[in-house]
This record gives sequence, C-alpha cells and structure tokens, in this order.
Amino acid sequence: MTNRSVIKTGSRRPDARPGEILSAALDLFAERGFAATRMEDVARRAGLSKAGVYLYFPDKTALLKALVNEMAGANVAVARGLVEQHQGAVGPLISTLLVFLARQLRDTRFPELIKVVISESRAYPDVGRIYLEGVISQGLPLFEGLICRGVASGEFREVDAGLAVKAMIAPMLLSAIWKTVMEPLGAEPLDIEALAAQHAETFLRGLAP
Repeated sequence: MTNRSVIKTGSRRPDARPGEILSAALDLFAERGFAATRMEDVARRAGLSKAGVYLYFPDKTALLKALVNEMAGANVAVARGLVEQHQGAVGPLISTLLVFLARQLRDTRFPELIKVVISESRAYPDVGRIYLEGVISQGLPLFEGLICRGVASGEFREVDAGLAVKAMIAPMLLSAIWKTVMEPLGAEPLDIEALAAQHAETFLRGLAP
C-alpha cells in the first residue's frame, strides 16, 4: 500500500477501478471534507464517469464504509490473526502490535482516514459510527483480552483492562493527528515507529507486577 493510493493504480481494468475510486474519494474527503465532496467529484478525480462510480458504490456513505473496511478493518484483521496465533508471554506481542500500527500510520494513508473520521463525526455522526462499529468495537476488545491474559498469567499486575488498552492506543492516535494536522503546519516530523517502540517499553514497565 502506497502513501497516495489505497491500492496501486494506473490500470484501467474493471477489477482495479474500485481501488481507484476509493483513492479518489479519500483524496477529496481529506481535502474538502465529507460534506463538500460530491460523487461527480470522485468520478472526475478517478477518471471515470459518474455512472461508472455508481456501478461500484451507491453513495458517499458506501465509499466511506469501503475505505474503513479496506484500511482500518484490514489492520484489525491482521492484529486478530497475530493474537489468535500467539502463544506465551503477552508483552512481546503488544510490542509487535504497536510497531505494526506505527508502520501502517507511517507508510499508508490510514492517518488521512482517521483525520476524516475525527473532523466529520460531529456534523455527520454516521461517519463516526461507521468507524466505531467497524474498527473500535472490534479492536479494543481484542486488545483488552490480551491485557486480561497477561493479568491471569501473572505477567501483568491487576489493572482495568479497558483503561489500559486506551492508554496503549493513545500515542498511535496522536501520531495520526500529528502527521495529518501538525506536520503540514510546519511541526517537526514524528518518527512514529520510534515512538511506538518507546511507548511499548514504558507501557509494559507500567504493567509489570
């Protein structure tokens, strides 16, 4: 996955068009906002007719749902696979998951999607609800289960798993905001992977018995 596309573009094959449409939609959602983006704008940016876009997506909400599934939902699926396959101490897996998230934030357009969700959810609650139901409601319980596993095995001290997971994820959310809001204003670029590694060490020390 590249910085400027949801999937690789450049082909006009029918099976490539959904990815080109999603890439164009994310461009416009990030530049103009969800409300100001029209389906014809997406079609023009994707190099298709408006009718061509409607063959794949009936409206803007469907575009946003597809972006969430394509990007954020895929990240949750990878994390779930790592959790389900893991055996042994939980700490190393938490470090792995944080570095994985950091690389997605560094190397893909995932931060742009997060920016759209944050900026549009107040005026358009359905935008936030799509992300809440498709990502947060799937990912947080997965990570909470990891914390509970560590507590049950004696690897971690007794903590509120729900609060611990929010503390675990918070620097990744900051990274997305920093990359999409602060850096364009001139802030120093953030080494997201280094932040994730340092945070993992600090976080796990805090959980130690």
